Amino acid sequence: MTKANYRVAPTDLVSARTIYIEPTKVSGGAALSISKSSDRALVANVISRALCAGVSDRFMVVERKEDADLVVHATITRIVPTNTVVAGLSTATSLGANFVAPVPVPRLPLGLGGLAVEAEATTRDGKQVGAMVWAKGANFVTTSARVSQIGDAYSLAASFGSDFSRMLVSGKTPFKGLPKIPSGQRIKSGLGGKPKYPACEKFGRSPGLVDFAASQVGMPPTWTDKQPQAQNQ
Repeated sequence: MTKANYRVAPTDLVSARTIYIEPTKVSGGAALSISKSSDRALVANVISRALCAGVSDRFMVVERKEDADLVVHATITRIVPTNTVVAGLSTATSLGANFVAPVPVPRLPLGLGGLAVEAEATTRDGKQVGAMVWAKGANFVTTSARVSQIGDAYSLAASFGSDFSRMLVSGKTPFKGLPKIPSGQRIKSGLGGKPKYPACEKFGRSPGLVDFAASQVGMPPTWTDKQPQAQNQ
């Protein structure tokens, strides 16, 4: 279940045409829960990549902050590590069951990870036009168990990017109404294709179906998603 507080000023978004996505940061408190800096950087990069693809539905994403009408800042405030031992047992159980009957098997409802993020969008002169405080935990039915401390946080990172970017694109809450079919450019980006705007390339491309297949057998996201070195924190 997603817990979120948000604020958006639709009238202030009307005149905005260009947007700059700052690389997502990891707070000091969140960093303490994950041992590898490269793992923390990977989760942060997924958020940035999802934000960039999402806002491209309405805005032109630019390379320089000085050229942007809006600037997006996001900070990971908490990462609840996935219990790798339990995740491994869940994967083994699921794979074993699939040999008997090809039906999905829920993971063990223990050691689930989570993610909390804060983000805002401001105008060039610093006026806030959108903000969100967001937290979500993994679901033992729909979130694949991956043998990695960031297994669940990695999966949830894209959800936050989608929620916040949808709010900026629509000028209203992303948590009401029926789910919308993603745009063609977002589907292409999600499958690992070229992003709509070159500025999004700095966050790398999604591993797409390769990562989906890897997640089904519990492989760590670091095996399939290689974010640009410049994004490592």
